[in-house]
Amino acid sequence: MSNLEMMEELHSLDPRRQELLEARFTGVGVSKGPLNSESSNQSLCSVGSLSDKEVETPEKKQNDQRNRKRKAEPYETSQGKGTPRGHKISDYFEFAGGSGPGTSPGRSVPPVARSSPQHSLSNPLPRRVEQPLYGLDGSAAKEVSEEQSALPTLMSVMLAKPRLDTEQLAQRGAGLCFTFVSAQQNSPSSTGSGNTEHSCSSQKQISIQHRQTQSDLTIEKISALENSKNSDLEKKEGRIDDLLRANCDLRRQIDEQQKMLEKYKERLNRCVTMSKKLLIEKSKQEKMACRDKSMQDRLRLGHFTTVRHGASFTEQWTDGYAFQNLIKQQERINSQREEIERQRKMLAKRKPPAMGQAPPATNEQKQRKSKTNGAENETLTLAEYHEQEEIFKLRLGHLKKEEAEIQAELERLERVRNLHIRELKRIHNEDNSQFKDHPTLNDRYLLLHLLGRGGFSEVYKAFDLTEQRYVAVKIHQLNKNWRDEKKENYHKHACREYRIHKELDHPRIVKLYDYFSLDTDSFCTVLEYCEGNDLDFYLKQHKLMSEKEARSIIMQIVNALKYLNEIKPPIIHYDLKPGNILLVNGTACGEIKITDFGLSKIMDDDSYNSVDGMELTSQGAGTYWYLPPECFVVGKEPPKISNKVDVWSVGVIFYQCLYGRKPFGHNQSQQDILQENTILKATEVQFPPKPVVTPEAKAFIRRCLAYRKEDRIDVQQLACDPYLLPHIRKSVSTSSPAGAAIASTSGASNNSSSN
Repeated sequence: MSNLEMMEELHSLDPRRQELLEARFTGVGVSKGPLNSESSNQSLCSVGSLSDKEVETPEKKQNDQRNRKRKAEPYETSQGKGTPRGHKISDYFEFAGGSGPGTSPGRSVPPVARSSPQHSLSNPLPRRVEQPLYGLDGSAAKEVSEEQSALPTLMSVMLAKPRLDTEQLAQRGAGLCFTFVSAQQNSPSSTGSGNTEHSCSSQKQISIQHRQTQSDLTIEKISALENSKNSDLEKKEGRIDDLLRANCDLRRQIDEQQKMLEKYKERLNRCVTMSKKLLIEKSKQEKMACRDKSMQDRLRLGHFTTVRHGASFTEQWTDGYAFQNLIKQQERINSQREEIERQRKMLAKRKPPAMGQAPPATNEQKQRKSKTNGAENETLTLAEYHEQEEIFKLRLGHLKKEEAEIQAELERLERVRNLHIRELKRIHNEDNSQFKDHPTLNDRYLLLHLLGRGGFSEVYKAFDLTEQRYVAVKIHQLNKNWRDEKKENYHKHACREYRIHKELDHPRIVKLYDYFSLDTDSFCTVLEYCEGNDLDFYLKQHKLMSEKEARSIIMQIVNALKYLNEIKPPIIHYDLKPGNILLVNGTACGEIKITDFGLSKIMDDDSYNSVDGMELTSQGAGTYWYLPPECFVVGKEPPKISNKVDVWSVGVIFYQCLYGRKPFGHNQSQQDILQENTILKATEVQFPPKPVVTPEAKAFIRRCLAYRKEDRIDVQQLACDPYLLPHIRKSVSTSSPAGAAIASTSGASNNSSSN
C-alpha cells in the first residue's frame, strides 16, 4: 500500500476517532461535549479508558449514571481537569531504547515495529524524521519533533488494524509521517462549542511544538524526487552492471593473457634449453679442436717434460721439430760460412803480386814450386783472383740473407711457441678446474671455456641466458687455509672494487654487469666480454707498433682517465698497464677498453686534498714498472698521491709501444726494482736512436715522465695536450699558463734532443 492510500484512510476516519487518537498521543484532554460523529468501530480505542468507550450522550444517560460523582485521579487533583484522564498511550508501550514512560519514543523502536525482522534489519528509526504533512499549504507545514518521530509507525499500526495486518503496516509505516493533527484543525468536530478550548490549546501546542520539524514539500515534488532517485539508482545499477561485465571481460582477458604467458614461458624455457645445448656442444667442439691443435703443436713447437733433480721434479721445456730444423739450418749456414772464410784465406795466399813489385819467376822455378806445394799454392792471375773473390762475397751475402730469414722465422716461431705454452697452461688449468663441465651460475650464466687464471681468480667466457649475450665471468676463489681475517679483507677489497666499477659508464671502460656469491669462499663478478686480447699480449707478439697506432691507443686511454676525474668523487686507477688495456678487435688500430679497478683510489672529500693529494694506504701494491717515484718513497708518513700517478703510467705505456721496451727496469724483476731503487733513480728518460720517433712524441713522453710530481702534468692538462689534438698539434698556444708551460717544456725537450 502506498503512502497516499494510507493518508486517504486517515482522512476517512470520523472526527471523534481522530480526536481520541490525538488525545492519546498528545496528552490533551478530550472534551465531554456532544460530538457530531457517526458510529464507528469501537475496537480502535480499546486501549483507552472506559470513558473513551461511551457512545451515549449525557441526555440519554440514566440518573444514577449522571448523578454519580467520578472519583478524581491523583493527577487530576494536582493538574486540573484540563489534563487527560488516562495514561499516555506511549506509557503502555515498552520501547527498546527506554526504561520508563519518560523515555522519548523517537529514540526507540515500538514493540510492533520491533517485532518485524525487516524493520529491525533495514528500517531503523531515525532520531529526526522530516516528512511532508499532506493536506496543508506551505505556510502551515510543520516538522515532526524528535519526541514524535515514532508516532507514524504507531498510528499506522492502530488505524490500519481493521483492514491490514499489523506486521505489514509496521513494515510499511516505519517512514510515514502521520498528519492527523493538522487534519483535525479543519474537521467539523473541531468547531464544536464543547471542544473549542481544548482544540485551540491543542492546536497551539502542536503548532509550537512541531514548527521546526515540518516540510514544505508537496506530493508532486516528492514524486519527482522519488523518480529522480529511482532513475539515478537505475543508472547506478546499470553502471554497476556495465562495470561487472567489464570486470568479467577483463578477468577473461587476464586469464587468456596468463595462459599465453605460460605458453610463452614454456616456449622460452625450451629455447633456453636448446640454446644451452647448442652452446655446450659448440664449446665442446672448440675444446676438442684446441686440444687437437695443441697436440700437433707439441710435436712442432715443443712441450713440457718432467725432469728429476735429486728428490724433486721440475718441468723442462723441450723444443719441437720446427725449432730443431731451424737450428740445423743455422748450423749448416755457420759451417758454410766457415768454409767460405777458409777458402777466402787460401785465396788470399794465392793472390798475385802487384805489377812491378817482384820479377816474374822463371819456368823452372814455377815447376819446382808447383811440385813442392801442389795446386793450392799455385799463383793465380789477377783476373782469376778477382773472380774467386767475387764468388765468395756472393756466397757470404746469400748465407747472410738466409740466416736473416731463419732468424725471422725463429722469432716468429718463438711468438707462436709463447701462444702454444699459454694454451697448454690454459688447457691444464681448465682440466683441473671445478667449473669445467659447463655449469650455470646463478641460474643465468652458462660457463663455456676458461679464458685465463690469475692468483686467486679464474675468468670464464660465459653466455648470459637472460640478456642473450656473451660475458666474462670472473670467479674469485679464496684459499681455504686463509684466516678468517684475511678472507674478510679480500672480500672487502673485492666488494669495494665492485662498488667502484658498477657506477662507471664510459665506452672506453669495461662495464660491470653483475655481482653474486657462490659460497662462503667464492664469489663472481660479471664483466663485459671483449673478443680481442690485451695490449701486453699484442706487444709480446709484435714487440712494438707504429707511432700512429700508439698515439690512437693513448688518446683513448686519456679519454677514459678524463672521465674518471670528472665524476664525483674522482677515481685514480693506479694500476694502468698493458695487461689492463683490452684491444677490442685484437689489433692496435681499433678500440680499447680499460679494466681491473682492484687497486683504484677514491678521491673523496675526507681523504683527498687538492694541494697534497691523498695518502697511499696500499704501498707496495701495483706493477712497479708503471708506478711513479713518489709511490716508492719510504718515510714516517705514507706518501701522497694524486691522478698524476696515472699520467706517469700513460707515459710508460706510450714509450713501450713505440720502442718495444720499458723505459725503466726493462729486464728487471719487481723485486730487483724494489731493492735497487730503480724507479727512484729514474730522473730522466732516455730515447734509443731507433725506431725513429717524432720530437713531439718525445716531448709528450717527457711531460708524462717528469720526475717531480709538481713538474708533472695532471689528467686535465694531459687531455688538453697539443700532441693529442691533431688540429693544433704543431701550433702550441701560449695564451694560458698551462699552454706556456707545455710550450716551454716542448721547446726545452726539442733543444736537448737536437743537442
